[in-house]
Amino acid sequence: MRLACDTGGTFTDLLVEADDLRMYKAHTVAGDPARGVLDALSLAAADRDLPLEEFLGQADVFIHGTTHAINAIITGNTAKTAFLTTAGHPDVLVIREGGRADPFDHKTGYPKPYVPRALTFEIDGRIDASGAVLSPLDEGRIGEVIDQLRAERVEAVAVCLLWSIMNPDHELRLGAMLAEALPDVAVTLSHQLNPSLREYRRASATAIDASLKPLMARYLGGLGDRLREAGFQGRLLVLTSQGGAMDAGALARTPIQAINSGPSMAPIAGRASARADKGPELVIVADTGGTTFDVSLVRGVTIPWTRETWIGQPYSGHMTGFPSVDVKSVGAGGGSIAHVDAGGVLHVGPRSAGSLPGPVCYGRGGHEPTVTDACVVLGYIDPDYFLGGAVKLDAAAARAAIVSNVAEPLGVSVERAASAIVDLATENMAQAIADITVMQGIDPREAMVIGGGGAAGLNTVLIGQRLGCRSVLFPEPGAALSAAGALISDLGEDHRMPCFTSSAQFDFDGVNAGLSRLRQACEAYASEAGADAAQTEISFAVEARYPAQVWDVEVALADGQIDASGLRALVDGFHAAHVALYATSDPSSPVEVTSLTARVRCRLRTTPLGRLIRSAPEVRARKRRAYFPSTGWVDTVVASLSDLAVDSEAPGPAIVETPFTSIVVQPGARYRATATGSLMVYP
Repeated sequence: MRLACDTGGTFTDLLVEADDLRMYKAHTVAGDPARGVLDALSLAAADRDLPLEEFLGQADVFIHGTTHAINAIITGNTAKTAFLTTAGHPDVLVIREGGRADPFDHKTGYPKPYVPRALTFEIDGRIDASGAVLSPLDEGRIGEVIDQLRAERVEAVAVCLLWSIMNPDHELRLGAMLAEALPDVAVTLSHQLNPSLREYRRASATAIDASLKPLMARYLGGLGDRLREAGFQGRLLVLTSQGGAMDAGALARTPIQAINSGPSMAPIAGRASARADKGPELVIVADTGGTTFDVSLVRGVTIPWTRETWIGQPYSGHMTGFPSVDVKSVGAGGGSIAHVDAGGVLHVGPRSAGSLPGPVCYGRGGHEPTVTDACVVLGYIDPDYFLGGAVKLDAAAARAAIVSNVAEPLGVSVERAASAIVDLATENMAQAIADITVMQGIDPREAMVIGGGGAAGLNTVLIGQRLGCRSVLFPEPGAALSAAGALISDLGEDHRMPCFTSSAQFDFDGVNAGLSRLRQACEAYASEAGADAAQTEISFAVEARYPAQVWDVEVALADGQIDASGLRALVDGFHAAHVALYATSDPSSPVEVTSLTARVRCRLRTTPLGRLIRSAPEVRARKRRAYFPSTGWVDTVVASLSDLAVDSEAPGPAIVETPFTSIVVQPGARYRATATGSLMVYP
């Protein structure tokens, strides 16, 4: 039996795969996310009439996605961290790479560094770009710094010395001295974590990783202990930003890889769903939860990938310096709070009601109206069938909150106010999609939208209509899209090493020796962590650029070694990739290679997910009144997704329900159930 759990800001989603596939949702407990995990597991155990210990004893693997790391950074709850760098370079986290969101706004200063200057310490000793030692490490100065770190009671230390990627001796010695003098303090060495040529990205990654180590070690260790106490004896895996999974212990040693833990899985699941339902090559994956709206673009079989991962806004936030599945997140979801400002303008989000108090209709103490409250008022959500009837919603309280907080300040009816809340949330979400499509020269009218997340059904069809998309697909397990992606994810690890050479005078021996070392590292991982894998794949790539260019382009290699023909293929591949990204190339120019990368993927399964088992639907009304701006109040068909005949098309308006979501099919749209158990809508 395999378990996959994704902890979101509002709900904790659980998928249980045994002889069948079942879904459960429990409220996320903000102060104790492991409690929400255990609550979801308790629901699954009760569904099988088993004690939790006996149920967990049957599980072989538990795959966990968590927002714990990113939430800690955003809320400032990371460890007290010091930054140690080469003397003369204390401002690497301040100056960054010099970029600004608005280069002409001179009133805006640089944002605060991730580690404050008061906790930044300079270390004497210098290594040059060739790896030669220009000046020895000053161990006396290190002793003084360690005394200061002890006095400051730091909990973590990030070490990033110049050119440690070419010669790590100084960093290794510094790390050994820290471990001896401060054994309870977490330490991250930059050359081990992120051997990148770019100093700021390496430094930023190191600082972020160190700051997360105490927190994530406690969280993952505590989760593992509580699962074992509850009866789980299997393997605990945690999802990574790279769209794979790692053993919890390994992830605790490099917690920066968990920053986009859950959201990275939505594109994986979305791609699989689109292929199962024979969708187009262009797929927009939209995962709508209670707190955030996560969107990504899948082209063909290619999962979007980026090394420009920012926490917060570009330039004003912090760059992770680590590769990640490319997911854009905005503060819009079912729990997004609506309010009218002093100027009489309606706003929706980014503030969210979260899981506690949650939307007003939850009856958990909330008093500010949300998107979910608006959908209850509009008749899109049945108050008696939320989470399959497990939770009863207070429609009267939702209506009263919208009246007092939105309708009366705007001087409109409650229906118009609720509709405006949904429309504004939809516009925010559509703009996020436009940013990754229209703004990148991609026509969303050629795309299929995958609607994932518990709140996806409320307005994803509206988004499709707004953008003119070809179709909208709601996968059968889509209400827990990231958890579904976790079940089909692979074990994986990435390796990188610097390697500078040019196609004009290519260092075949040096490059091939580096690729061989990367292969050995991947094979070692596969023989240990991936020993039980059904399949193992190792892929290679280089990061390359034109001479003097400031950005690199990743180019895949067909093999783990390069000869003369392989070099020609590499150069041709770089020019083609440059055209795809920037609409231009310079075929007469040589190509510089800056680093080598290798990725090992250990496939844990070779079969697709099974069909989702649902309990028998209750006998309920097949019509109810719902409000649409184009029609007003109208009797609307209500159908259970499991009851729809496959490929039998019907017109909207309609509301198609499952125990975990309500899918609103707008007037003018058409819908049909597919053979995979999904719902296809043509906006």
